[in-house]
Amino acid sequence: MKKALLAAAGVVVLIGAGLFAYGLYRKHEGRDVRGSSSVEFVTTQAKKKKVPPAPGIVWPMYRFDAARNAAPDRIPPAIRPPFHVRWYFRARSLVEFPPAIAYGRLYFANAQGKLFAVDTKLHGSVWQHVTNRCTAATPAVARHTVFMSFLNPTPCNATRAGLTGLILALDADTGKVRWRVGTGPSESSPLVVGRTVYVGDWRGKVYALNVRNGHTRWTYQTGGAVKDGMAYAGGRIYFGSYDSHVYSLNARTGKLIWKASAQQRLGATGTFYSTPAVAYDRVYIGGTDGKVYSFGATTGKLRWSHGTGNYVYASPAVWEQRVLVGSYDGTFYCFDAATGDIRWTFKANGPISGSAVVLNGVVYFSTFRGRTYALDARTGKLLWFFRRGKYAGVVTDRTWLYLVGYGRVFAMLPRGATSAP
Repeated sequence: MKKALLAAAGVVVLIGAGLFAYGLYRKHEGRDVRGSSSVEFVTTQAKKKKVPPAPGIVWPMYRFDAARNAAPDRIPPAIRPPFHVRWYFRARSLVEFPPAIAYGRLYFANAQGKLFAVDTKLHGSVWQHVTNRCTAATPAVARHTVFMSFLNPTPCNATRAGLTGLILALDADTGKVRWRVGTGPSESSPLVVGRTVYVGDWRGKVYALNVRNGHTRWTYQTGGAVKDGMAYAGGRIYFGSYDSHVYSLNARTGKLIWKASAQQRLGATGTFYSTPAVAYDRVYIGGTDGKVYSFGATTGKLRWSHGTGNYVYASPAVWEQRVLVGSYDGTFYCFDAATGDIRWTFKANGPISGSAVVLNGVVYFSTFRGRTYALDARTGKLLWFFRRGKYAGVVTDRTWLYLVGYGRVFAMLPRGATSAP
């Protein structure tokens, strides 16, 4: 009897210790770091003159610009909700990422590896390029060339070793292949800066390629898959890796400048799928640990972090000293860019994986339950919603709003407008 009581007491002690340890784990996991508006936060950068895209190119790449802020300026005031659909294009399978827009065409790919060039006036494809490879990226357009990254050949759920990927450069007018480079499977939306295109792959390698011929300028090896797109600012590129680190490299040489880590915790450390945004001398990025992070762009030091209730695969939009991003917990967050304090939240109808875009002070995002929201970016007030959408958000050519609804791309005009001007 005495032994039984001692055994029971031991079990109680072990349970208590386990609960205490779990409590410490949850406390540590949820620990947020508050930032400062006076440390490595430079608002004067936002006032610098922005370089417009080249003639004929209106939405050059994923997240619009090289800094990946997804908040273009000089958008006509009429581009505001509510919107109504005027036409749509059937892509026949999932379109996970939004188009790039140039030369009167939308450039995007479906999940089965078919790359489209769709004429925005004729509402049909000018050309199609079939790779039979899986895709999960947005093309970049520069110098009348479309740059696109591809994953492994179908089936898309393949995980076996030895899978290959591909980077293609195609003539923007004809779809003719100009060059191709073999890589590991790549879902990294290409970044073009000057005469160099930057991409990453599942093997953890980052490539800097000559835009004219695809020749390798340099490569850099990380310890995990690089699935996000690169961001660029001030002669540096920034990206995250599945080795739980965020990197800053010299854009010209590929030399490491700094490497920062996700916050340590019990269990698996967070990894990075989210494409970073660079603004105010900060790098903003979401983690699979449910955190949104702000690192110093110059030093790589953690400036703030804030937890959400689930994965943050989405890429942040940065606008007017706000960081706007959704979480798998079904909540859309607006953080103060300097401190990480929450300014407002909005509870959506399902998990948020796709990245937000800000146009004329309105932030757009989609959910896994097939709805696209438009909120006032200052207050979080709901302005409009559309019963389509899943991964991608919206883009615009400053006349039409284009919204990706799973396997269709919808072309919309503001309500009351019957035709484009």
